Amino acid sequence: MRDWLLALATAIGLLLASWALLILLARRLPPGTLRDLAAFIPDCLTTVRRLRKDPRVPRRAKIAVLIAGLWVASPIDLIPEFLPVIGPLDDIVVVALALRYAGRQVPRDVLLAAWPGEPRLIERLLGRPSA
Repeated sequence: MRDWLLALATAIGLLLASWALLILLARRLPPGTLRDLAAFIPDCLTTVRRLRKDPRVPRRAKIAVLIAGLWVASPIDLIPEFLPVIGPLDDIVVVALALRYAGRQVPRDVLLAAWPGEPRLIERLLGRPSA
């Protein structure tokens, strides 16, 4: 039992360390694609938190972004987080799909206001506004 708890604590520690590294890179890297990629997951988590609290967001969209936030926070992944570069890819795909779904449900200005990062990233993710 002790070995199992030690393994779990190690996995959680590695997950937290990878998140800390992403946040550090997002703040320290010069502006560009690499910085945007490092900041994507922290920006998504902030957006999820903000949309979850916004009364203008429909319940279905809140559930979608909440599931995406839980997916990112979960230590269980399709691709293990400790693999460099490709580790966070499943998180990025799930969050991108959830935000794209929410983008069809939520007024665009609400979604843009909730996004703390570079606006061109969320604009590119959402695609063109529907007429």
